[in-house]
Amino acid sequence: MIKKYRLKHHLSQEELAEKVGISWRQLQRLEKNEENTRISTFKKVVKALSIPDEEILKFIKK
Repeated sequence: MIKKYRLKHHLSQEELAEKVGISWRQLQRLEKNEENTRISTFKKVVKALSIPDEEILKFIKK
């Protein structure tokens, strides 16, 4: 989900990571759902990408 919206906004992993204040490696792991992340970090990514609530709920249910 995160990668889909990042690409939709024409952002590289480095650009989004910088915008959110995390490393691009952390973002890479977050996109692959390989890492548990703080809710505060997840909220920053969601806000930066304007991800709709219904998409977030679908992601959480998985």
